[in-house]
Formats: sequence, structure tokens, C-alpha cells
Amino acid sequence: MEHEYPDDLRYLDSHEYVRLDGEIATIGISAFAIEQLGDIVFLELPEVGEAVEVGESFGHIESVKAVEDLYPPVSGTVIERNEAMIDSPELIGDDPYGEGWLLKLRVVNPDNELDDTLTADEYRSQVEGEA
Repeated sequence: MEHEYPDDLRYLDSHEYVRLDGEIATIGISAFAIEQLGDIVFLELPEVGEAVEVGESFGHIESVKAVEDLYPPVSGTVIERNEAMIDSPELIGDDPYGEGWLLKLRVVNPDNELDDTLTADEYRSQVEGEA
């Protein structure tokens, strides 16, 4: 199945994405990850004010197929979490790059945070190999 991977996002090989706008990062999961998970039934996210670090799980997403840890592409402090997706996680797949975002962070060091992320083209090449 062909998926969209917006060029203004950066991706992790674990399928999370980040949209960086100044020092504010919006984090979600890719359409590919949603397809692989199937029907999403539960989402656990950190509370506002909590710090998240690159390489450390910040929560998990559960589907009828699996439970997967979520990893932030950038480090920062949670300034908002998408309560609508927590309440109705099955809706994440309806608009993963828009209304289906998971967290918003205030980024610690926005200039250096994207070094270990993938461009849309790099991510597309990776997931097409997994499909």
C-alpha cells in the first residue's frame, strides 16, 4: 500500500515523526506504522510537564496485534498531549500527520535535535523495504 510521508517531517526508523516549528516539536507515528499495527485500542502518553529524551520510551501504543513503545525523535518537555487520541486511539489513523498527532514538546536544543532523524525520502526507502 502506498503511503504519504510529508517532506516537512523528520522520521525515526521506529516510525515516529517530528514536525519542528521553532522550539515546538509535534510528534506522532507514521501511516506505515499505523497500517502495521492494525486497529489501535490504547495509547499511553506522558503528562504535561514531563521531560522526554531521545532514545528513551515516552509511552506506548497498543493494537489488536501488538504493544509498541514510542520514542521521541527530539528531547524536550511535554507542553501538550492529544487527549482526543488518548480517548479515541482508533482515530489516529484517520489523519496521522494532522489531527492524529500525539505530543507537543518544547525542545531543549532545536538546532541539533534532528541529526539522527531520517528525511521523508530516506524513511520511504526504509519502509518500502519492510513492506
